[in-house]
Amino acid sequence: MPAPASDTPAPHTPVLLDAILNAVAPVEGVWLDGTFGAGGYARGLLEAGAACVIGVDRDPLAFEMATEWAGGFGERLKLVEGTFSDLDDLAASIGHPQLDGVVLDLGVSSMQLDRAERGFSFMRDGPLDMRMGQAGPSAEDLVNDAPEAALADILFHYGEERAARRIARAIVAERAETRINSTAQLVQIIEKNLPRAKPGQSHVATRSFQAIRIAVNDEFGQLAEGLMAAERALKPGGQLAVVTFHSLEDRIAKRFLQDRASTGGGGSRHAPAEAERMPTFTLTPRRAIAPGKDEVAINPRARSAKLRVARRTDVPAGAPQTDILGVPPLTEIL
Repeated sequence: MPAPASDTPAPHTPVLLDAILNAVAPVEGVWLDGTFGAGGYARGLLEAGAACVIGVDRDPLAFEMATEWAGGFGERLKLVEGTFSDLDDLAASIGHPQLDGVVLDLGVSSMQLDRAERGFSFMRDGPLDMRMGQAGPSAEDLVNDAPEAALADILFHYGEERAARRIARAIVAERAETRINSTAQLVQIIEKNLPRAKPGQSHVATRSFQAIRIAVNDEFGQLAEGLMAAERALKPGGQLAVVTFHSLEDRIAKRFLQDRASTGGGGSRHAPAEAERMPTFTLTPRRAIAPGKDEVAINPRARSAKLRVARRTDVPAGAPQTDILGVPPLTEIL
């Protein structure tokens, strides 16, 4: 039975929570929330009937914030610091090698965007950091030390920024004069090299900040590894729910799940037939779920969100495979 709600205020309601709970109902057994953040998904799963939720996050701040309400769920909520790319090992390390469900909410969290000192937002001046785990090379290191060609590739491949070379050239010219160490400095460089956004368009720095953040945190590599880790950890009948916020990360999730749900065969004059194989996932439903108008009106962040849900079969997990995902690995850029 779900634990009674605590007396403390609930964390923010995450995007597509109701859609997830409806798609995977009934919620039961042990679930892992690989992007714990402010805890909204974990709390929703527990209140919907999960026996236990393992909350994983690489940001220590997530667990500091959870102290206000997590105790209300007792041993049913277990918090583990780490990256969801290792979710199978993390779950096994606390006695849960087989999971009934995994949920991943990709991208940057609102708690990170809202804190200027974390350096994620182009709307707030702060140190050029962007590290989700608060360790390792920062955005400042990348912007000031990466070769111009690598910067351009990051902006283009991870941010789909058409002016990538122009912005990279301007960054290199600026850093030759002074070190770029604040979000405001970087925004100013981008604004000087792009036309002002028209009404209704995103800020001109949106794509560049997205690209640099993805590179600093190796988000695409983490996602690829996390999807394969979920495949290994989920028991037959276990469910995987992935919420994406832009086309690049959705492409990775979509291609992985389509590949793992495929039985092979087919073929055409343009491509040879694949050997028949047993799928490790079934898609439930086959297409992505989008937020409704009411949710978008309440939470504009939901506008670009997509939810993909798949159910694990009893076929052993497939071999690690990243070449089908179509995104250049960071190691090839840097």
